[in-house]
Amino acid sequence: MSETGERRLRAIVADDEQLARQYLRELLAAHPEIEVVAECLNGFETVKAATDLKPDLLFLDIQMPKLDGFEILELIEPPPAVIFVTAYDQYALRAFEVHAVDYLLKPFEATRFEEALLRARRRLGAGAPPAVELAASARPPGHYLERIVLKDGARVHVVPVEKLDYLEAQDDYVALKTEGRTLLKQQPIASFEPLLDPACFVRIHRSYIVNLERVARIEPYSKDSKVAVLRDGTRLPVSRGGLARLKVLLGEQG
Repeated sequence: MSETGERRLRAIVADDEQLARQYLRELLAAHPEIEVVAECLNGFETVKAATDLKPDLLFLDIQMPKLDGFEILELIEPPPAVIFVTAYDQYALRAFEVHAVDYLLKPFEATRFEEALLRARRRLGAGAPPAVELAASARPPGHYLERIVLKDGARVHVVPVEKLDYLEAQDDYVALKTEGRTLLKQQPIASFEPLLDPACFVRIHRSYIVNLERVARIEPYSKDSKVAVLRDGTRLPVSRGGLARLKVLLGEQG
């Protein structure tokens, strides 16, 4: 408890640069009501520390080793109040403002830090926007996911998108089919569509998004329906709209 009787806030500082972590610690030293419970040098360390320690505040660099800042947020439940500490471009910063996520653009001064800290504290307990929504907004046009991250218990899986065979909706989850494995991620399948390169992935059915490179052929299933047969023999239903999209893309590839 602080001198005023209020609960102390627990904070994690996540940045791979030692000088950046040291500077944040010096600034936080003026705030005895905030306790730094961990310093993290990469994405995996940050996810583990946040999962174990349940911080109120997370000072988070975006360009981190192993996992970037957006991927880290996708793996932390419940999400803390986040102050991004970043050298990211102006497009991303506008997206943070729209979603009420604060940021410190390196290099920054102590007065700017105090402003960000005040704004973050006001939002404590107010909830954060979905990480996937934030990531999509901050991604420049024409830049798509290169990998997908998810947790399985204490393990973190990083799946390159080119190794995906297809995605399947399963209630509130998406099953990622990759290299003979099935991995579950709690996220609606519709949220993946704007994040995947439309030249490589196509929504063939309300429940399926397929990697176009895995499609061997399209076959009739009944009088009015079709199936996509993948190179490994998997058969996926194709809706009318999905069939039209498939024909266009397959035609473009010859």
